[in-house]
Order: sequence, then C-alpha cells, then structure tokens
Amino acid sequence: MHYFISEDVSRLNLDWIHYALSHSYWAEAIPKATVEKSIQHAMCFGVYTEAGEQIGFARVITDKATFAYLCDVIVAEQMQGQGIGKALMTHIFAHADLQGLRRFTLATRDAHGLYEQYGFTVVKDPSRLMEIVHRDLYVRQAREEI
Repeated sequence: MHYFISEDVSRLNLDWIHYALSHSYWAEAIPKATVEKSIQHAMCFGVYTEAGEQIGFARVITDKATFAYLCDVIVAEQMQGQGIGKALMTHIFAHADLQGLRRFTLATRDAHGLYEQYGFTVVKDPSRLMEIVHRDLYVRQAREEI
C-alpha cells in the first residue's frame, strides 16, 4: 500500500482522529473539542492513503529546543502491521525541529518494542519524575453529562 505523511493540519480528519482516540486505552471518551484543542497546540503528523484517507496520526508537544513528548500515536487497526507506525516514527525523528533535544519522552502500555527501535528506554530513575494523572477523566466527564 502506498501512503504519505504530512504535517499540514488542514489535511487532518478531526472526526477520524477523535474516533480513534476516544476508543484508545489512554484517551477513552475524550471530547472532540479537547482533541481539536490538542491539535492546535502541538506538532501533528498525519498518515494518508494516496486517495487522501487518513490512516495514522501522532502528536508531539515540544518547545523545539530542549524537550518533546510524543503522544497519540495511532494507526488504523486494519492498517497495523504494515510498517506504517515505523514510517511515522522515522518521519518524526527526522524532523528538523526535533533535533538536538535533551529529553524526548512518551508513555505506552504495549508498544515498547516499537519505541525501543528509536532509542527510547524505560525510565532508569523514576524517582526524578513526578506526575499528576486523572485516570478516566473523559469517561467520568461523559457520565456526568448524562
């Protein structure tokens, strides 16, 4: 299959991205408005078929000088296993604005093997990292709206 990767946010299919993220383990029930806002404030990468159908997506939150956080990496389920995720990662890591960063992070439950190919490792000293996590935030908000 032939596909291409673009950073043109006008190509992004917000409905597809929202659907994919809202059915993911990390962003279940995320509101569409939140997805839209997250796209406006990040570097976004879309993967498309030759016909223009979106089949992949990733965001990088960065200051483009010292730090980046890779998130929301999604490949359409029916397209997985075809090297699209690897091509997307290669494209992201080649981007001029993401060179020379001191720290590049991500969080994953099940894709360690993919990300290790690009140099990611498990945090060696978690005592240095802190976080605030609101698990199931979007699910709880959706329930409250009913």
